[in-house]
Amino acid sequence: MRGNPDEISPNNSTKNTPFLKLIDCSLRISVIPLSIATIWFTVTNQQDNTLYGKLKFTNLTGLKFMVCISFLSAVYAFVAAVSSWVRCLATKAWFFFVSDQIAAYLMVISGAAVMEILYLAYNGDKDVSWSEACHSYGRFCNRMKLALVFHALALCCLFVLALISAYRVFSMFEPPSLNNKEVEEQTT
Repeated sequence: MRGNPDEISPNNSTKNTPFLKLIDCSLRISVIPLSIATIWFTVTNQQDNTLYGKLKFTNLTGLKFMVCISFLSAVYAFVAAVSSWVRCLATKAWFFFVSDQIAAYLMVISGAAVMEILYLAYNGDKDVSWSEACHSYGRFCNRMKLALVFHALALCCLFVLALISAYRVFSMFEPPSLNNKEVEEQTT
């Protein structure tokens, strides 16, 4: 609860609390190693099978997309963490709101692409006569699951950051007030 509106100054509002800033910065910094782990587990993942050949991440477009998005997320998280402490940029709540939303949505999209690949690798698709591939490439599939877990953790951090930045933006505005004529019309 904010208390008496007359007692709140712009410098003392809840949107700029040090605790919220610490959580924000911690989550941004957490995205960096999680994204790097995702990239490392994906890029170094390969398995050779005598019957079917060598499988590596470059064979699957969804995995390349996840690597690109993870890289962009790590770079964005680093730049945003640094710029959140720069006074002239830290006041740009709309910028952080929009860019946090975009980063979170891109992480969702790339995660969904990899989940589809893993689903098909484990279950196949009988309608188009695809057999499951994880029987032949078990280690590859296990490492992809691990990469997807790190990707999901980074997504959770970005999701919370999107909520925090939304709170900061929308807490700047007061709810619309109704004038007396609108109140009378609603009661009748």
